[in-house]
Amino acid sequence: MAKDMGGVACTTPPPARCVGEACATSGDLANLGNATDARTGRKFFLDYPCDLKPNEKVVFILNLHGAGSVGNWQRHYFPAADFKDKYRLVVATPTAATLGSMGGSGPGVRRWDAAADDAHLQNITDFVLDTFGRSNIRSFWLAGHSQGGFTSSRIVCTGYFKDKVDGWLSLSGGRVGQAPFVAQFGPPQADGSPPAPRARPPLPNTLPACDYSHIFTVGQWEIESLPETSPLAERFGCAARVRRQDIVDDKAGYVWDYARAGYRVWGLKARPGTAEAFVYPNCREGRVVADVVRMDKGHTEGLEPKVTEELVRLMVSATGGKLQRASSQADQ
Repeated sequence: MAKDMGGVACTTPPPARCVGEACATSGDLANLGNATDARTGRKFFLDYPCDLKPNEKVVFILNLHGAGSVGNWQRHYFPAADFKDKYRLVVATPTAATLGSMGGSGPGVRRWDAAADDAHLQNITDFVLDTFGRSNIRSFWLAGHSQGGFTSSRIVCTGYFKDKVDGWLSLSGGRVGQAPFVAQFGPPQADGSPPAPRARPPLPNTLPACDYSHIFTVGQWEIESLPETSPLAERFGCAARVRRQDIVDDKAGYVWDYARAGYRVWGLKARPGTAEAFVYPNCREGRVVADVVRMDKGHTEGLEPKVTEELVRLMVSATGGKLQRASSQADQ
């Protein structure tokens, strides 16, 4: 049985957990993690099954927060760690180093920056591969909310990650085959009113330079509409889109934007909800291409337990093996 993998003690439930309003006052969200990147000294969270057996196969998720957030908020927004035992997950959740402007005036926000963070994300990946065994990583997913999703998209086909990452879960962080954001997307103004409409340039619908499974989830009020087709589904020869049974949650997510809740596009207080799920079936090589739209939701409302589990289930169902194929090719 697993014990202190990589020097990180395992606990169930996961450490530094909070719920609802308590997250805004308890100080738990300021906790940067239970693991350390030895090359930089930066902290990150590592969650894994406490009963992990030697050489057991796992799914590795690198879970990236959005701009203005931190790692432990992301662990609560997309709480994949709640399902680490059931689905045999290893989840690493770091915090960006940079406090800087995202455009416009106002205080700087924490955001992902290539120069400051890419090496750290690679270090975390190396740590997980070394700790759990490259051959035991059945599949490797990048998951990211908002700017963390765009960061995942930016790095997934780079030299380090392209032969390692099997899938990208976008949590309101862009779609391959774009679902355009609404004109008044963004946080509310200081008085709570919607932000001014902004003209947004057309986003490219180019296919990525490497192959990976792709799941896109978003709040209904964030986007103009969800496309009925997917260029990745076409690339992988998937069948036409199928709508699955709605996902109905009677429990709320853990967190929301405590300071700016109220504008529905940005997000209200976390609530129970219903999500529509669309899957492109029968993709070649066991790839997964899917969309999940959370109805009556905005950008920052934490994911409910059943929709979180469905996303995890889709991730786990997808083919993996890039790490093993890369190792095999290197040995030849």
